[in-house]
Amino acid sequence: MRFFRAVLWLLQAVSPRAAAWLAERLFFTARRTSLSPAARAFLASGRRFVLSVENRRVTGWSWGRDDAPAVYLVHGWASRGARLAAFTEPLRDAGYAVVTYDAPGHGASGRGMSSMPEFARTLAAVVAHHGRGRSPYAVIAHSFGCSATSLAVLWGLDAQRLVFLAPAADPPAWVAPLVRALALRPQTVDLVRARSERRIRYRWAELNVCDIARNMSRRPSLLVVHDESDETVRWQDGAAIAAAWPESRLVTTQGLGHRGVTSDARVVREAVTFIGGDRPEPAMPTNEAGRLEYEMFFREERRTLNAATEHVAS
Repeated sequence: MRFFRAVLWLLQAVSPRAAAWLAERLFFTARRTSLSPAARAFLASGRRFVLSVENRRVTGWSWGRDDAPAVYLVHGWASRGARLAAFTEPLRDAGYAVVTYDAPGHGASGRGMSSMPEFARTLAAVVAHHGRGRSPYAVIAHSFGCSATSLAVLWGLDAQRLVFLAPAADPPAWVAPLVRALALRPQTVDLVRARSERRIRYRWAELNVCDIARNMSRRPSLLVVHDESDETVRWQDGAAIAAAWPESRLVTTQGLGHRGVTSDARVVREAVTFIGGDRPEPAMPTNEAGRLEYEMFFREERRTLNAATEHVAS
């Protein structure tokens, strides 16, 4: 970062447009991550497919019967489709097909810059490729992938149910820390915005997920799971999205962090049950350890469920 800060300090003085060119690439290029042996084995168990989305290679994998209702797994920024591997087997056991993929600029897909609209267009393209005209039954997304899924729904993606894990409510706000770290001048930031908006064909101001939710003509039922100690995306982001989204439930966890919600057995169980339909609140366990887990995991859901019921009744 120090190197790029020094380069940008010089460029901003002699060529603001060149500085904006470089800054845009720093903003919109995700750090590549390698596959663990477990993730590699998981992907090897699926059926690999490749498609082109806006002239870029996108690689994905599927499991289960082609005629089964499909659940799509959408990873976050600087991540990969294998991030949500823990959901695959329980979903298959429940009778669903499962599809995941690496977004543009991520994993096994084509390199280069990426963005929320490009994530959204890729989700729509993967659904069209795998579904062959059938709508997705559900989407489970993590972090930035939740933001993109919201945009895809606004554009017409017709899913019945959504599960958002640690969702980001306002991805353009992530630019501010980079602006400070790189010591960018306001003129440079304006040029970056203008360049990127032409490239992604969307305005930054239109990428707030709460605003997107309010503008939807139809909102699928939504489960939001967010850890109160999330170190990457604040819990308040998930709470704000749930508040802006009728027919939503917010579950607050403790001690899982940003990535732990993608693999915790309780979260997986809750998500699969939610996708399967409405359910009664689970019975209070009788042992002390079970009661502690119950209070930690379900207390926020009980509160938001009551609020949702009042909203629907009104």
